[in-house]
Amino acid sequence: MTFRQGVIRVLTLVTALALPLSLTTPAQAAGGLDDVFAKLLVKQVKGANVQKHLKAFQAIADANGGNRAAGTSGYNASRDYVANKLRKAGYRVTLQPINFVQSWTENSPPVLGGFTPNEDFFTFQPSPPGDVTAPVQGVDLTLPPTPTPTSTSGCEMSDFAGFTPGNIALIQRGTCPFATKVRNAGFAGASAIVVFNEGQPGRTEANPLDIGEWQAGIPMVYADFAVGQALSTTTTPVRLAVDATLTLGTNDNVIAESRWGDPRNVVMVGAHLDGVPEGAGINDNASGSSAILETALQMQHFPVKNKVRFAFWAAEEIGLLGSDQYVEKLSQAERDRIKVYLNFDMVASPNYGLFLYDGDDSDATGAAAGPPGSAQIEAQLEDFFEDRRQPTRGTDFDGRSDYGPFIAVGIPSGGIFTGAEGVKTADEAALWGGTAGQAYDPCYHAACDNLANINAFALDLNSDAIADSTARFAFNLRSIPDRPDATASRAAVSSADARG
Repeated sequence: MTFRQGVIRVLTLVTALALPLSLTTPAQAAGGLDDVFAKLLVKQVKGANVQKHLKAFQAIADANGGNRAAGTSGYNASRDYVANKLRKAGYRVTLQPINFVQSWTENSPPVLGGFTPNEDFFTFQPSPPGDVTAPVQGVDLTLPPTPTPTSTSGCEMSDFAGFTPGNIALIQRGTCPFATKVRNAGFAGASAIVVFNEGQPGRTEANPLDIGEWQAGIPMVYADFAVGQALSTTTTPVRLAVDATLTLGTNDNVIAESRWGDPRNVVMVGAHLDGVPEGAGINDNASGSSAILETALQMQHFPVKNKVRFAFWAAEEIGLLGSDQYVEKLSQAERDRIKVYLNFDMVASPNYGLFLYDGDDSDATGAAAGPPGSAQIEAQLEDFFEDRRQPTRGTDFDGRSDYGPFIAVGIPSGGIFTGAEGVKTADEAALWGGTAGQAYDPCYHAACDNLANINAFALDLNSDAIADSTARFAFNLRSIPDRPDATASRAAVSSADARG
């Protein structure tokens, strides 16, 4: 079938599906093309076909040492399987190289002024090598520390206002990931980084720590609170040296874009393609990868209004590296064109829950609301599950999956999660069935995450939800605020939060 024939076939199906609607009264009529195409796509995306992809990923793992982890032949075979399917379906497919730490070795103890290495401070793995002598400049420090962890030192680029490029950045541990602090210091032009513990009881001593983040490209160490406190008043240049060998490996994100749709309005749908070395990674995350792959294949000829971009991320399991490097390389204009990001990481957990990312922070737990538009994504997914009479609950944007880099730059995000190592409560078992007191996924990051480790009902239901949300946003983004309005709204929310 040619591309043109496929389009004609789809339009014929749409006409047939829409005809009964034209015979109803206006009050009874369904919505526009988004509603028509969503219903069509949900019918076409079948759980049995999604499971065929799962079986293919299991076979790939079996043929490649039992896993599909970053940097392995199993990952490369998974990449080729997805890319070939999408190319044959007519998508514009790009393999985007990303880097990860293949190996790291410390050759000799680090140096930081007159402090004792591997006692007062440690090399922050996987620090690149470097030898710097420069002034130390504190970044939004809270000294003395508050009674509970509250420091946001280095969490925002605005913390580096007035920072002198070439200085050593002195950053306090706190409420955001170490990797965020390191990356921001690199962007600010720091020549080296000292992160020190925050200072509360139990948070005073340093220890060896691997954050998987090297992208600042400058030497970095992790120090005791007392070291950081002393450096904060130092007026003379300090020497910081790391002697290490860092070797980077390369994997590829698979990015597939629809031939139809306005490139100024991009709907992005993502799932990580890699697993952990311990097993085949079927629930985590062949389930999400398979569901979005089947969605893409079934909507290949849909004449979508908005450009749809499917992303299969590399190296999520070792630090969200695929999505992080993808977002980092986008220009601001390219980021602004991405109107929504939908993330599907683990959608078939055997003792499943039906969790939707809490875009509006209605649960008031953990992280704040997502960027404006995230609440609308959550609401649209809720509508689908309500129609199926399936109750849902919120799950926090805790930074553990590939939505993290998108949220960090203000892109509205949302998605579905069926649970990992967390334990199902009695109330949740009453909602969804399953076994209270057991993990949602008892084989999380284990060798037993194989074809037996999925719930077929959850996989089928969530594949339908993925198809529904993808199709609706592909034809209708009216609920998503324009980015300038979204930015202003987010600033207002942040201001309100700051006022307590």
